[in-house]
Amino acid sequence: MKPHYIVIALFLFLVGAPGNAQQTPAPPQEGTISITGATLHLGDGSIIENGTLTFTDGTITAIGADVAPAGRVIDASGKHVYPGFIAPIKSLGLIEIDAVRPSDDEDEIGGMIPHVRSLIAYNAESKVVESMRPNGVLLGQVTPQGGTISGTSSIVQFDAWNWEDAAVKIDDGIHLHWPRSFRRGRWWLGEPRGLQPNKDYADEQVEILDFVRSSKAYGTGANADVNPAYQAMQGLFDGSKRLYVYADGEREIIDAITALKEAGISKVVLVGGYQAYKVTDFLKEHSIPVLVSEPHALPAMEDDPYDLPYRLPKMLVDAGLLVGIQNEGMANFQTRNLAFYAGHVAGQGLDREKALQLISGNTAKILGIDDRYGTLEAGKSATLFISEGDALDMRTNLLTHAFIDGRELSLETHQTELWKRYSGKFARQ
Repeated sequence: MKPHYIVIALFLFLVGAPGNAQQTPAPPQEGTISITGATLHLGDGSIIENGTLTFTDGTITAIGADVAPAGRVIDASGKHVYPGFIAPIKSLGLIEIDAVRPSDDEDEIGGMIPHVRSLIAYNAESKVVESMRPNGVLLGQVTPQGGTISGTSSIVQFDAWNWEDAAVKIDDGIHLHWPRSFRRGRWWLGEPRGLQPNKDYADEQVEILDFVRSSKAYGTGANADVNPAYQAMQGLFDGSKRLYVYADGEREIIDAITALKEAGISKVVLVGGYQAYKVTDFLKEHSIPVLVSEPHALPAMEDDPYDLPYRLPKMLVDAGLLVGIQNEGMANFQTRNLAFYAGHVAGQGLDREKALQLISGNTAKILGIDDRYGTLEAGKSATLFISEGDALDMRTNLLTHAFIDGRELSLETHQTELWKRYSGKFARQ
Protein backbone atom coordinates (compact mmCIF):
# COMPACT_ATOMS: atom_id res chain seq x y z
CA MET A 1 0.00 0.00 0.00
CA LYS A 2 1.32 3.43 -0.89
CA PRO A 3 2.21 5.74 2.02
CA HIS A 4 -0.57 8.26 1.38
CA TYR A 5 -3.16 5.45 1.28
CA ILE A 6 -1.88 4.21 4.64
CA VAL A 7 -2.39 7.68 6.13
CA ILE A 8 -5.91 7.92 4.70
CA ALA A 9 -6.83 4.45 5.96
CA LEU A 10 -5.52 5.25 9.44
CA PHE A 11 -7.46 8.52 9.50
CA LEU A 12 -10.70 6.81 8.49
CA PHE A 13 -10.17 4.14 11.15
CA LEU A 14 -9.66 6.70 13.90
CA VAL A 15 -12.62 8.81 12.81
CA GLY A 16 -14.91 5.80 12.47
CA ALA A 17 -13.87 3.93 15.60
CA PRO A 18 -16.87 4.05 17.94
CA GLY A 19 -16.50 4.91 21.60
CA ASN A 20 -12.84 5.91 21.44
CA ALA A 21 -13.15 9.68 21.47
CA GLN A 22 -13.12 11.99 24.45
CA GLN A 23 -16.58 12.98 25.63
CA THR A 24 -17.67 16.30 24.15
CA PRO A 25 -17.34 19.09 26.75
CA ALA A 26 -20.67 20.10 28.24
CA PRO A 27 -22.44 23.29 27.08
CA PRO A 28 -22.91 26.24 29.48
CA GLN A 29 -25.62 25.89 32.08
CA GLU A 30 -29.08 26.99 30.97
CA GLY A 31 -31.59 28.07 33.57
CA THR A 32 -31.58 27.32 37.28
CA ILE A 33 -30.95 23.85 38.69
CA SER A 34 -31.92 22.72 42.18
CA ILE A 35 -30.77 19.55 43.94
CA THR A 36 -33.19 18.56 46.71
CA GLY A 37 -33.42 16.05 49.53
CA ALA A 38 -29.71 15.25 49.67
CA THR A 39 -27.13 15.16 52.43
CA LEU A 40 -24.90 18.12 51.54
CA HIS A 41 -21.24 17.66 52.46
CA LEU A 42 -19.95 21.23 52.38
CA GLY A 43 -16.21 20.50 52.32
CA ASP A 44 -15.55 22.73 55.33
CA GLY A 45 -16.16 20.03 57.93
CA SER A 46 -19.93 20.43 58.15
CA ILE A 47 -23.00 18.81 56.56
CA ILE A 48 -26.62 19.73 55.92
CA GLU A 49 -29.15 16.90 56.14
CA ASN A 50 -32.07 16.86 53.72
CA GLY A 51 -30.79 20.02 52.12
CA THR A 52 -31.38 21.91 48.89
CA LEU A 53 -28.72 23.46 46.70
CA THR A 54 -29.56 25.84 43.86
CA PHE A 55 -27.24 27.18 41.18
CA THR A 56 -27.56 29.51 38.20
CA ASP A 57 -25.01 30.45 35.52
CA GLY A 58 -22.45 28.15 37.10
CA THR A 59 -22.64 29.73 40.57
CA ILE A 60 -24.31 28.45 43.73
CA THR A 61 -27.09 30.87 44.63
CA ALA A 62 -28.58 29.23 47.70
CA ILE A 63 -27.86 26.28 49.99
CA GLY A 64 -29.55 25.08 53.15
CA ALA A 65 -32.27 22.98 54.74
CA ASP A 66 -35.01 25.54 54.12
CA VAL A 67 -34.18 26.70 50.57
CA ALA A 68 -37.07 26.71 48.11
CA PRO A 69 -36.18 24.86 44.90
CA ALA A 70 -36.41 26.62 41.56
CA GLY A 71 -35.99 25.77 37.90
CA ARG A 72 -35.09 22.18 37.01
CA VAL A 73 -35.27 20.01 40.12
CA ILE A 74 -33.06 16.94 40.66
CA ASP A 75 -34.49 14.76 43.43
CA ALA A 76 -31.47 13.43 45.31
CA SER A 77 -33.34 11.98 48.29
CA GLY A 78 -31.11 9.53 50.14
CA LYS A 79 -28.09 10.60 48.10
CA HIS A 80 -25.05 12.76 48.87
CA VAL A 81 -23.71 15.96 47.30
CA TYR A 82 -20.01 16.84 47.45
CA PRO A 83 -17.78 19.63 46.13
CA GLY A 84 -15.61 18.47 43.24
CA PHE A 85 -12.44 16.81 44.49
CA ILE A 86 -9.11 18.47 43.65
CA ALA A 87 -5.97 16.54 42.66
CA PRO A 88 -2.75 18.52 43.28
CA ILE A 89 0.81 17.73 42.15
CA LYS A 90 -0.07 15.57 39.12
CA SER A 91 1.09 15.44 35.52
CA LEU A 92 -2.43 14.68 34.30
CA GLY A 93 -2.81 15.71 30.67
CA LEU A 94 0.96 15.83 30.20
CA ILE A 95 1.49 12.11 29.73
CA GLU A 96 -0.83 9.56 28.21
CA ILE A 97 1.20 6.35 27.84
CA ASP A 98 4.47 6.02 29.76
CA ALA A 99 6.08 3.80 27.15
CA VAL A 100 5.22 6.08 24.21
CA ARG A 101 7.65 9.01 24.24
CA PRO A 102 5.60 11.30 21.92
CA SER A 103 2.76 11.17 24.48
CA ASP A 104 5.06 12.05 27.41
CA ASP A 105 5.45 15.79 27.96
CA GLU A 106 5.83 15.89 31.73
CA ASP A 107 9.45 17.07 31.95
CA GLU A 108 12.14 18.99 30.06
CA ILE A 109 15.92 18.96 29.93
CA GLY A 110 17.64 21.05 32.59
CA GLY A 111 17.96 21.42 36.33
CA MET A 112 16.68 24.95 36.99
CA ILE A 113 13.75 25.47 34.62
CA PRO A 114 11.02 27.45 36.42
CA HIS A 115 10.04 29.04 33.09
CA VAL A 116 8.76 25.71 31.70
CA ARG A 117 4.97 26.08 31.85
CA SER A 118 2.90 22.91 32.11
CA LEU A 119 -0.36 24.53 31.01
CA ILE A 120 0.50 25.02 27.34
CA ALA A 121 1.31 21.30 27.04
CA TYR A 122 -1.91 20.17 28.75
CA ASN A 123 -4.00 17.78 26.66
CA ALA A 124 -7.65 18.41 27.49
CA GLU A 125 -8.64 15.32 25.45
CA SER A 126 -6.61 12.90 27.57
CA LYS A 127 -8.42 9.65 28.28
CA VAL A 128 -6.66 9.52 31.65
CA VAL A 129 -8.08 12.92 32.58
CA GLU A 130 -11.52 11.80 31.44
CA SER A 131 -11.36 8.79 33.77
CA MET A 132 -11.10 11.05 36.83
CA ARG A 133 -14.64 12.38 36.62
CA PRO A 134 -16.71 9.27 37.48
CA ASN A 135 -15.02 9.24 40.91
CA GLY A 136 -15.65 12.93 41.57
CA VAL A 137 -12.16 14.27 40.78
CA LEU A 138 -13.08 17.37 38.79
CA LEU A 139 -10.07 19.68 39.13
CA GLY A 140 -6.31 19.23 39.22
CA GLN A 141 -2.99 20.99 39.43
CA VAL A 142 -1.06 20.14 36.25
CA THR A 143 2.51 19.87 37.46
CA PRO A 144 5.79 19.39 35.55
CA GLN A 145 8.28 16.81 36.76
CA GLY A 146 12.05 16.31 36.70
CA GLY A 147 15.03 18.50 37.51
CA THR A 148 15.66 20.47 40.69
CA ILE A 149 13.21 23.25 39.82
CA SER A 150 10.77 21.44 37.54
CA GLY A 151 8.78 24.36 36.21
CA THR A 152 5.50 26.17 36.72
CA SER A 153 2.16 24.47 37.35
CA SER A 154 -1.40 25.59 36.60
CA ILE A 155 -4.80 24.51 37.90
CA VAL A 156 -7.40 23.20 35.47
CA GLN A 157 -10.91 21.79 35.42
CA PHE A 158 -11.46 18.44 33.75
CA ASP A 159 -14.04 19.22 31.07
CA ALA A 160 -12.64 21.41 28.32
CA TRP A 161 -11.93 21.71 24.61
CA ASN A 162 -8.34 22.89 25.11
CA TRP A 163 -5.96 24.25 27.72
CA GLU A 164 -7.34 27.77 27.41
CA ASP A 165 -10.83 26.55 28.31
CA ALA A 166 -9.49 24.31 31.05
CA ALA A 167 -7.50 26.95 32.95
CA VAL A 168 -8.77 27.84 36.42
CA LYS A 169 -5.59 29.44 37.76
CA ILE A 170 -2.69 30.09 35.40
CA ASP A 171 0.92 29.70 36.61
CA ASP A 172 -0.04 29.22 40.24
CA GLY A 173 3.33 28.03 41.52
CA ILE A 174 6.86 26.72 41.00
CA HIS A 175 8.06 23.28 42.06
CA LEU A 176 11.37 22.73 43.82
CA HIS A 177 12.82 19.32 44.70
CA TRP A 178 15.03 19.86 47.74
CA PRO A 179 18.13 17.61 47.87
CA ARG A 180 18.33 14.72 50.31
CA SER A 181 20.85 14.58 53.12
CA PHE A 182 20.95 10.80 52.69
CA ARG A 183 20.65 8.89 49.44
CA ARG A 184 20.91 5.31 48.33
CA GLY A 185 24.37 4.19 47.32
CA ARG A 186 25.04 4.23 43.59
CA TRP A 187 26.40 0.71 43.30
CA TRP A 188 27.24 1.24 39.62
CA LEU A 189 29.78 3.84 40.77
CA GLY A 190 31.26 1.55 43.39
CA GLU A 191 29.33 3.05 46.33
CA PRO A 192 27.92 0.74 49.04
CA ARG A 193 24.29 -0.21 48.67
CA GLY A 194 21.72 1.19 51.10
CA LEU A 195 21.36 4.69 52.51
CA GLN A 196 24.54 6.75 52.62
CA PRO A 197 25.20 10.37 53.65
CA ASN A 198 24.93 12.66 50.64
CA LYS A 199 28.37 14.25 50.45
CA ASP A 200 27.04 16.83 48.00
CA TYR A 201 24.10 17.95 50.16
CA ALA A 202 25.65 21.28 51.20
CA ASP A 203 26.78 22.09 47.67
CA GLU A 204 23.36 21.25 46.24
CA GLN A 205 21.72 23.61 48.74
CA VAL A 206 24.14 26.39 47.78
CA GLU A 207 23.31 25.88 44.11
CA ILE A 208 19.59 26.28 44.78
CA LEU A 209 19.97 29.32 47.02
CA ASP A 210 22.37 31.01 44.60
CA PHE A 211 19.74 30.62 41.90
CA VAL A 212 17.02 32.00 44.20
CA ARG A 213 19.14 35.00 45.21
CA SER A 214 20.10 35.70 41.62
CA SER A 215 16.43 35.59 40.65
CA LYS A 216 15.57 38.08 43.38
CA ALA A 217 18.39 40.40 42.31
CA TYR A 218 17.20 40.14 38.71
CA GLY A 219 13.81 41.45 39.81
CA THR A 220 15.40 44.64 41.12
CA GLY A 221 16.70 45.45 37.64
CA ALA A 222 20.31 44.80 38.60
CA ASN A 223 20.80 42.79 35.41
CA ALA A 224 19.66 44.15 32.06
CA ASP A 225 19.94 40.82 30.21
CA VAL A 226 16.67 38.98 29.60
CA ASN A 227 16.60 35.73 31.57
CA PRO A 228 13.35 33.72 31.24
CA ALA A 229 14.21 31.50 34.22
CA TYR A 230 14.76 34.46 36.54
CA GLN A 231 11.64 36.18 35.17
CA ALA A 232 9.50 33.15 36.01
CA MET A 233 10.69 33.31 39.64
CA GLN A 234 9.49 36.86 40.29
CA GLY A 235 6.03 35.80 41.47
CA LEU A 236 7.64 34.06 44.44
CA PHE A 237 8.94 37.36 45.79
CA ASP A 238 5.79 39.44 45.28
CA GLY A 239 3.52 36.69 46.66
CA SER A 240 1.60 36.00 43.45
CA LYS A 241 3.01 32.46 43.21
CA ARG A 242 3.56 29.66 45.66
CA LEU A 243 6.72 27.61 45.99
CA TYR A 244 5.99 23.90 46.33
CA VAL A 245 8.96 22.30 48.06
CA TYR A 246 9.35 18.54 47.88
CA ALA A 247 11.04 17.30 51.06
CA ASP A 248 10.50 14.31 53.34
CA GLY A 249 13.22 14.19 55.99
CA GLU A 250 13.17 16.20 59.21
CA ARG A 251 16.48 17.88 58.40
CA GLU A 252 15.51 18.65 54.81
CA ILE A 253 12.19 20.18 55.85
CA ILE A 254 13.84 22.53 58.36
CA ASP A 255 16.73 23.44 56.05
CA ALA A 256 14.47 24.14 53.07
CA ILE A 257 11.86 26.26 54.81
CA THR A 258 14.39 28.24 56.86
CA ALA A 259 16.56 29.06 53.85
CA LEU A 260 13.68 29.89 51.51
CA LYS A 261 11.91 32.10 54.01
CA GLU A 262 15.17 33.96 54.64
CA ALA A 263 15.52 34.38 50.87
CA GLY A 264 12.26 36.33 50.79
CA ILE A 265 9.75 33.69 49.62
CA SER A 266 6.58 34.13 51.64
CA LYS A 267 4.27 31.40 50.32
CA VAL A 268 5.83 27.96 50.75
CA VAL A 269 3.94 24.65 50.57
CA LEU A 270 5.56 21.42 51.76
CA VAL A 271 4.99 18.45 49.44
CA GLY A 272 5.48 14.94 50.78
CA GLY A 273 6.53 15.67 54.36
CA TYR A 274 7.06 12.07 55.42
CA GLN A 275 8.71 13.19 58.69
CA ALA A 276 6.65 16.37 59.05
CA TYR A 277 5.06 14.94 62.21
CA LYS A 278 8.42 15.45 63.93
CA VAL A 279 8.48 19.21 63.22
CA THR A 280 4.85 20.27 63.50
CA ASP A 281 5.64 23.19 65.82
CA PHE A 282 8.19 24.48 63.33
CA LEU A 283 5.70 24.18 60.46
CA LYS A 284 2.99 25.97 62.46
CA GLU A 285 5.41 28.76 63.37
CA HIS A 286 6.10 29.40 59.69
CA SER A 287 2.47 28.81 58.55
CA ILE A 288 3.45 25.98 56.20
CA PRO A 289 0.63 23.85 54.74
CA VAL A 290 1.40 20.26 53.79
CA LEU A 291 0.35 18.28 50.72
CA VAL A 292 1.04 14.91 52.27
CA SER A 293 1.65 11.77 50.22
CA GLU A 294 -1.22 9.33 49.76
CA PRO A 295 -1.57 6.86 52.64
CA HIS A 296 -1.65 3.67 50.56
CA ALA A 297 2.07 3.09 51.07
CA LEU A 298 4.64 1.12 53.01
CA PRO A 299 6.94 2.69 55.64
CA ALA A 300 10.00 4.33 54.10
CA MET A 301 12.40 3.18 56.82
CA GLU A 302 12.68 -0.28 58.33
CA ASP A 303 12.34 1.04 61.89
CA ASP A 304 9.23 3.14 61.16
CA PRO A 305 5.87 1.98 62.52
CA TYR A 306 4.14 -0.21 59.96
CA ASP A 307 1.13 2.12 59.85
CA LEU A 308 2.95 5.47 59.73
CA PRO A 309 1.87 6.31 56.14
CA TYR A 310 -1.73 5.44 57.07
CA ARG A 311 -1.78 7.69 60.14
CA LEU A 312 0.39 10.56 58.93
CA PRO A 313 -2.37 12.84 57.53
CA LYS A 314 -4.37 12.55 60.77
CA MET A 315 -1.26 13.24 62.87
CA LEU A 316 -0.66 16.47 60.95
CA VAL A 317 -4.30 17.54 61.14
CA ASP A 318 -4.39 16.85 64.88
CA ALA A 319 -1.28 19.04 65.23
CA GLY A 320 -3.21 21.97 63.76
CA LEU A 321 -1.67 22.08 60.28
CA LEU A 322 -3.50 22.79 57.01
CA VAL A 323 -3.27 19.46 55.18
CA GLY A 324 -4.21 18.13 51.77
CA ILE A 325 -3.60 14.77 50.09
CA GLN A 326 -1.64 14.25 46.87
CA ASN A 327 -0.20 11.17 45.18
CA GLU A 328 2.93 12.50 43.49
CA GLY A 329 5.10 9.65 42.29
CA MET A 330 2.14 7.35 41.61
CA ALA A 331 0.84 6.68 38.11
CA ASN A 332 -1.62 9.29 36.83
CA PHE A 333 -4.50 6.85 36.51
CA GLN A 334 -4.32 6.13 40.26
CA THR A 335 -5.38 9.72 40.94
CA ARG A 336 -8.97 8.61 40.46
CA ASN A 337 -8.58 6.87 43.86
CA LEU A 338 -8.15 10.24 45.60
CA ALA A 339 -11.47 9.92 47.43
CA PHE A 340 -10.48 6.52 48.78
CA TYR A 341 -7.21 7.88 50.15
CA ALA A 342 -9.28 10.30 52.22
CA GLY A 343 -11.56 7.44 53.23
CA HIS A 344 -8.51 5.49 54.34
CA VAL A 345 -7.48 8.38 56.61
CA ALA A 346 -10.99 8.45 58.05
CA GLY A 347 -10.50 4.75 58.81
CA GLN A 348 -7.51 5.76 60.94
CA GLY A 349 -9.76 7.81 63.21
CA LEU A 350 -10.01 11.21 61.52
CA ASP A 351 -13.54 12.61 61.45
CA ARG A 352 -15.06 11.78 58.07
CA GLU A 353 -15.91 15.37 57.18
CA LYS A 354 -12.39 16.47 58.10
CA ALA A 355 -11.06 13.69 55.88
CA LEU A 356 -13.20 15.11 53.07
CA GLN A 357 -11.53 18.48 53.58
CA LEU A 358 -8.17 16.89 52.69
CA ILE A 359 -9.31 16.62 49.05
CA SER A 360 -11.68 19.59 48.85
CA GLY A 361 -11.69 22.69 51.07
CA ASN A 362 -8.16 22.31 52.45
CA THR A 363 -6.62 21.63 49.04
CA ALA A 364 -8.42 24.63 47.56
CA LYS A 365 -6.95 26.85 50.30
CA ILE A 366 -3.46 25.46 49.78
CA LEU A 367 -3.65 26.06 46.02
CA GLY A 368 -5.22 29.50 46.40
CA ILE A 369 -8.51 28.77 44.62
CA ASP A 370 -10.78 28.67 47.67
CA ASP A 371 -12.55 31.86 46.57
CA ARG A 372 -14.40 29.76 43.95
CA TYR A 373 -13.77 26.07 44.58
CA GLY A 374 -13.40 23.45 47.29
CA THR A 375 -16.57 24.03 49.32
CA LEU A 376 -20.31 24.31 48.75
CA GLU A 377 -21.24 27.91 49.53
CA ALA A 378 -23.43 30.56 47.99
CA GLY A 379 -21.37 32.63 45.58
CA LYS A 380 -18.92 29.82 44.77
CA SER A 381 -18.66 27.71 41.64
CA ALA A 382 -21.20 24.97 41.12
CA THR A 383 -18.46 22.37 40.72
CA LEU A 384 -19.97 19.41 42.51
CA PHE A 385 -21.40 15.93 42.14
CA ILE A 386 -24.15 13.66 43.41
CA SER A 387 -23.23 10.20 44.71
CA GLU A 388 -25.53 7.31 45.54
CA GLY A 389 -23.63 6.88 48.81
CA ASP A 390 -20.49 7.81 50.72
CA ALA A 391 -18.04 9.13 48.12
CA LEU A 392 -15.04 8.20 50.30
CA ASP A 393 -15.98 4.53 50.15
CA MET A 394 -15.20 2.69 46.90
CA ARG A 395 -18.24 0.46 47.46
CA THR A 396 -20.70 3.36 47.46
CA ASN A 397 -18.98 6.05 45.38
CA LEU A 398 -21.48 5.82 42.51
CA LEU A 399 -22.00 9.15 40.76
CA THR A 400 -25.34 9.96 39.16
CA HIS A 401 -24.61 13.60 38.22
CA ALA A 402 -21.55 15.86 38.07
CA PHE A 403 -21.20 19.54 37.28
CA ILE A 404 -18.24 21.82 36.59
CA ASP A 405 -19.10 25.52 36.80
CA GLY A 406 -22.73 24.48 36.45
CA ARG A 407 -22.19 22.50 33.24
CA GLU A 408 -23.56 18.97 33.49
CA LEU A 409 -20.91 16.42 32.57
CA SER A 410 -21.11 13.09 30.85
CA LEU A 411 -19.86 10.38 33.17
CA GLU A 412 -19.16 8.04 30.26
CA THR A 413 -15.50 7.21 29.63
CA HIS A 414 -13.57 4.59 27.72
CA GLN A 415 -13.52 2.62 30.97
CA THR A 416 -17.29 2.67 31.47
CA GLU A 417 -17.69 1.58 27.85
CA LEU A 418 -15.40 -1.39 28.46
CA TRP A 419 -17.26 -2.22 31.67
CA LYS A 420 -20.57 -2.28 29.78
CA ARG A 421 -19.02 -4.38 27.05
CA TYR A 422 -17.66 -7.07 29.35
CA SER A 423 -20.02 -6.92 32.36
CA GLY A 424 -22.36 -9.52 30.87
CA LYS A 425 -19.71 -11.77 29.39
CA PHE A 426 -19.53 -14.31 32.22
CA ALA A 427 -23.26 -14.12 33.00
CA ARG A 428 -23.94 -15.66 29.57
CA GLN A 429 -21.53 -18.54 30.06
